[in-house]
Amino acid sequence: MSVINITGLGKNYGMVPATRDVTFSVDEGEIVAIIGSSGCGKTTTLRMIAGLESVSFGTIAIDGKVVAEEGKPGVPTEHRNIGMVFQSYALWPHLSVFDNVAYPLNLRKVPSKEIRRRVLETLALVGLESLDQRYPNELSGGQQQRVALARCIVAEPRVLLFDEPLSNLDAKRREQMRGEIRTLIKRINGTAIYITHDQMEAMTIADRIVCMNMGHVEQIGAPADLYERPVNKFVAGFIGDCDFLNCEVDAASRNAILSNGIRVPVGHINKPDLSGPATLCLRPDRLEVIAPRADPAVLPAEIVKKIYMGPVTEYTLRIGSEEIRVRDRDHNHPLGSAGVRIHEGGAMALFDQ
Repeated sequence: MSVINITGLGKNYGMVPATRDVTFSVDEGEIVAIIGSSGCGKTTTLRMIAGLESVSFGTIAIDGKVVAEEGKPGVPTEHRNIGMVFQSYALWPHLSVFDNVAYPLNLRKVPSKEIRRRVLETLALVGLESLDQRYPNELSGGQQQRVALARCIVAEPRVLLFDEPLSNLDAKRREQMRGEIRTLIKRINGTAIYITHDQMEAMTIADRIVCMNMGHVEQIGAPADLYERPVNKFVAGFIGDCDFLNCEVDAASRNAILSNGIRVPVGHINKPDLSGPATLCLRPDRLEVIAPRADPAVLPAEIVKKIYMGPVTEYTLRIGSEEIRVRDRDHNHPLGSAGVRIHEGGAMALFDQ
């Protein structure tokens, strides 16, 4: 059952379109991430769902009730039964952790005994029950984010909205919080929309991903769908790392033919019934450097640079006049002649749309 239905959603600022024809749904208990580069329209979409921006086109429905549509005043934010976690945390600096979390319950005039029970239960859920009397400036960034999350869920909203909530944390803390946020949302059977520009964050947290570009939706699917079967070059480059080479596709043999005549077997062709000029996408983490050998599955190449990255070494290899990267666990390949073995899903042929 869909909790949120977005249909043909668009927003104009004057004559400038910020989003256009955005359509997707979010099912009960599902986490959907909206991902894209800065200015793609993802935050504008979230703000329209929250009621913080008006709708220029299309409709937004929550539990079957239209809360926003073209040409009509939308349902006010406070009546949409949503909870929102902001990028800046937006905590009251003069209130304790307890009072920050209790704030939405106080607005609803919930009895004080019930407030205390629900706040302490929610703080226990996010692991902050012992910090209820501290103030925001006495907390780490990760702890402040948990307070913001607790304040969001304490009122038991129908929909949880997250606006890049981890962007202010350091890399190590972000990685830890990804798993914590997903676990918490699933524990309360929450229905959530999560905005981020970080593809790894989206893939870790979300059940499905909406990939946006320049105001419109490029692809919707499970993280594996977007990574393994991108519909075009933009999605392939945004969801994961890759190098692009111009090629011709022979659909019958499922080979990409490079400019120097080298044939590369491909696992995914986004338009399998077509042949001709296309773009070859190579995933660096699914390639392997080996000794040069005569094998149709091995590309002849030359190692021109290597960078030690801890778990892997990133090799830059020249194939004809083009360069690609390979991330290999073997750190000992010398510069010079080499071969590149392509593992499953390492090569994809993409026809431009």
